Amino acid sequence: MLRFYFPPPGLRVACCRKMSTTSQPICRKFVPVEQSEVTSISKHDGFKFRLVSYNILAQAYVKSSYFPHSPSPCLRWKARSQAILTVLKGLEADFLCLQEVDEYDTFYKKNMESLGYASIYIQRSGKKRDGCGIFYKQDNAELVMEEKIDYNDLVYLIEDGKTSSLDNVINFPVGGNKDESKAGSEQKDSQVDRGDPNDPRVRLKRDCVGTMAAFRLNPSCHHVIIASTHIYWDPEWADVKIAQAKYLLSRLAGFKMLVSEKFNCLPSIIVAGDFNSVPGDQVYQYLVSGSNLTGPETADDVPIPLSSVYAFTRGEPDFTNCTPGFTGTLDYIFFSPSGNIKPVSYLELPGSESSDISGGLPNDFHPSDHLPIGAEFEVQA
Repeated sequence: MLRFYFPPPGLRVACCRKMSTTSQPICRKFVPVEQSEVTSISKHDGFKFRLVSYNILAQAYVKSSYFPHSPSPCLRWKARSQAILTVLKGLEADFLCLQEVDEYDTFYKKNMESLGYASIYIQRSGKKRDGCGIFYKQDNAELVMEEKIDYNDLVYLIEDGKTSSLDNVINFPVGGNKDESKAGSEQKDSQVDRGDPNDPRVRLKRDCVGTMAAFRLNPSCHHVIIASTHIYWDPEWADVKIAQAKYLLSRLAGFKMLVSEKFNCLPSIIVAGDFNSVPGDQVYQYLVSGSNLTGPETADDVPIPLSSVYAFTRGEPDFTNCTPGFTGTLDYIFFSPSGNIKPVSYLELPGSESSDISGGLPNDFHPSDHLPIGAEFEVQA
């Protein structure tokens, strides 16, 4: 979705289906991780699976007024829908964590089934038409448990007096949102008619969601928990975003316990999505802080230690979202480094000088304003 942030200071393989008469969408390759970069990987004969995260840009938010830099033909649903399918198919992933999915029942569910994917999905609260989904190859993974995440539940926790575990991250600034003139498709999330932004019951109701599920991998029988989520967008509302991140990890910790007890296993954890947070900001630092614990208080505060796949293997990319108003990294795949999986390859991303991102996205080469990110994991015995 188009954003106007003010953050702090290749080889390509074309997919087969054309998006227009002159160009076609691009699928980049997966790049193997050098063994010296992941020192714990000593053999390469373990079971592997591939996961991709992609904010595909909901068609409900695609308007020429939001994306005046984009060629009109590539914004039309008929072209975009087929281009997105082409990209998803070309990535050859075992798991696809997708955000901003609308037209789920009418388009994605049945078309992805024809490609061998089953799926779970949650639509955003309120009047929002998009949501988050996990699509998985039925031949390679069995769904054994799932839970939905509605970040509006933070409101009910406040009303029920159950916010003690979140109090240290919910610090509402006086004056509420300092910038209500943000342009672009995010205007749909404006504060008009929402009520007093200083009221936490209003402030936390952002209609953001996620979904998480436990899978048994075939043929290894290893259990893995995968979450797909989309965190609130506004950089002026960092308190809300960090509250959502904390709620996400709290829910994941509880879900991990349930899965562990029910299946007598130690599941690996992967959390993917659009976190609307640049590397180094509060949300990012919170999510990865558990991977560098310095004491018992930090360990209690961050229930699940996570590392970013790209930071772990090659460094965070320069950008995963590219428009004239904002170009930067917002999308991540986090994994628990203490588990039995390690990334052995990552999906290549274009550089700032790549011709296919010139002028901003979406365009004929990329059907969303975001780029897909991905990794191949090896299950360690």
